[in-house]
Amino acid sequence: MKVEVFNIQGEKTGRSVELPEDIFGIEPNEHSVYLSVKQYLANQRQGTHKSKERSEITGSTRKLHRQKGTGGSRKGDIKNPLYHGGGRVFGPKPRDYSQKLNKKVKVLARKSALASKAQNESIIVIEDFSFEAPKTKAYFDILKNLNLEAKKTLLVTQDHEKEVLLSVRNLPKATIMRASDLNTYEILHANTLILSEGSIEKIKETFA
Repeated sequence: MKVEVFNIQGEKTGRSVELPEDIFGIEPNEHSVYLSVKQYLANQRQGTHKSKERSEITGSTRKLHRQKGTGGSRKGDIKNPLYHGGGRVFGPKPRDYSQKLNKKVKVLARKSALASKAQNESIIVIEDFSFEAPKTKAYFDILKNLNLEAKKTLLVTQDHEKEVLLSVRNLPKATIMRASDLNTYEILHANTLILSEGSIEKIKETFA
């Protein structure tokens, strides 16, 4: 699968790169994608939620009135869950939401997500670039040149580029990741993938 290469001015360079068919040309496996996204979102949960139950509420344990003969319902102490300020029945407790997924399933899911983007023609390849100093406007100008300033984009780089990272992170619809850190959720969340030329080789190594 050949894709044209653009420069940071948004112009075609006249060159093209070959995207590996065993990654970008496979038939997407929707179930593996579902499992991978489900795992990712579950692992983002802190699980620190907590509410106090009856035994944890501060208050008197005195029985409010006698059990029988009042004409009203039976009542225990003031910490009864039926009262305002009482304990909660079966409230949430801290727990671990993390899920496990086989490595082969995770790799298949990422390949499927990349293949889906390729089939929808939502991948743009640009020349490798860097900034001398962090500057958000410089990266925003690149997005404008590519007509992507209004879309959610994911820039995939070969290695950690500190200046580029600091330039991208202030834009609400732009994300940046190294090729080795790609995950299914971030790939699908972006409307368009922007691949640097160097990242393609890294993707081959990571998903081979």
